[in-house]
Parts: sequence; C-alpha cells; structure tokens
Amino acid sequence: MEKPVVSIIMGSDSDLPVMQEAVKVLEEFSILHELLIISAHRTPDKMIAYSKAAYGRGLKVIIAGAGGAAHVPGMIAALTPLPIIGVPMKTSMDGVDSLLSIVQMPPGVPVATVGINGAKNAGILAAEIIAINDNHLFGKILEYKDKMRLAVEKKSETLVKVGYKKYLRKLKTQMSKLKSAT
Repeated sequence: MEKPVVSIIMGSDSDLPVMQEAVKVLEEFSILHELLIISAHRTPDKMIAYSKAAYGRGLKVIIAGAGGAAHVPGMIAALTPLPIIGVPMKTSMDGVDSLLSIVQMPPGVPVATVGINGAKNAGILAAEIIAINDNHLFGKILEYKDKMRLAVEKKSETLVKVGYKKYLRKLKTQMSKLKSAT
C-alpha cells in the first residue's frame, strides 16, 4: 500500500466543508493524501506525536486549516521540517483572527498561508511543491492552469458577444441554482 505524501489537518470537523476543496485538488492530481482532525488545544499530545513523525512517515507537505486562535499550522511547523501550508478559517471575525494567527509566525518557523477559506489554493500549492521533483505531475499542473486560462478566455468572449446585461442575468441564475443545491 502506498503512503500519503500530503497530509491535510484540520482543528475541527467544522472545517471539513472548506478543507474538502484541498482534497478535491489532490484527488484531481492523483496525489496520495490523508485527512485528519488534530486539535492543538484539545489533542496536544496527538499533535506533537503526529508532527514529530510526519517526515519519517514519508510526508512531503502538510496542509493545516484552523480557525479562531488557529494554532495548528504554527505548532506543526514548530515540530517538523516539512513545508506547512496554513488555511485560515472564516470565524466570528470573518477569519481575520485566524489569518493573523497563522501568518504572523516568528522567524525560523515559516507557514505558507493562503487566503481565508483558501483550501483549494492550498491543494494547488501542495501539488506545485511536490511537482518540483515530478515531471509528470508538473505537466498535469501546466494542463490545469491552461484549462483555467481557456475558461477565462471563453467567459470573456461570451461577455463581449452577449453584452453585460444578458451575461449578468445568466450568472445570477447560475448562482441561484448553486445556492438552492446546497
């Protein structure tokens, strides 16, 4: 059985709706990963043991999401030499508290931090880090980014073709459908 190379950690199961976006990206790139709940405050011994063993288990990158005091990413970064990508969760202060808790690390304990609820970008960044030594994965990332470029170009062409009013009506309809589906 192959071992995961990316670990996705969240401080609480309430973070799962956001963190699933990182999972989806890793699945799209066929990157082996694990998904765990580890709380810096409620399971500190588990967090310490996990962090110290991460490198020896073959992990390459850790994505850590947390809200509020958001200590999980920084504490894991203090305990492992692996790159950590912090995902601040939107909380009672719109996630600014989480963002500042993750991004304001002391010198020598870096945590790459994405935007609030930015788990998708965390997944992409983890894939890019791994792709440094994997030409096949690197090619998949180039294809992914090219698809994004083509999608934006198509939207721009449609906007020019139909005009902003019709385009906006279509966009509002799509957004309504998405809201009713969730």
